[in-house]
Amino acid sequence: MATTTRTAAKKKPVSRKKPRSKKKVAKRRTPTAARREAAAGSRQAFVDRLKQDLKVAKETLKAARTAAREELKLANTAARDEIAVLKDQLNAALKREKELLKLSEKKARELIVAGKHWEEKQIANLKRAAEKARKKIS
Repeated sequence: MATTTRTAAKKKPVSRKKPRSKKKVAKRRTPTAARREAAAGSRQAFVDRLKQDLKVAKETLKAARTAAREELKLANTAARDEIAVLKDQLNAALKREKELLKLSEKKARELIVAGKHWEEKQIANLKRAAEKARKKIS
């Protein structure tokens, strides 16, 4: 038996390649990328403008609501004051009406009393006239 010895073949040292350093050159933009970037910029400007307009509109609406609320409070106060004045006028009118009613009732009673006196006088005159007529006849 022959002994064979294997000897490992030595590998040659392999030198690694160094990556080439690329020159820094401005990246060329394709027209679509430029348009895309322009569209994104204008879209963002538009969105910012819309947000600003929305903020202004909200503030305006808030101010309008506050002003309307104040106007309603003033109108409510004015209405209450007007109601109080009308109630006072109504009470004064009712009081005058009661007094006029009392006066008219008093006047009516006086007229009734005067009517009764007149009637009694007339009856007394008729009786006298009747007696005179009876005396003349008899």
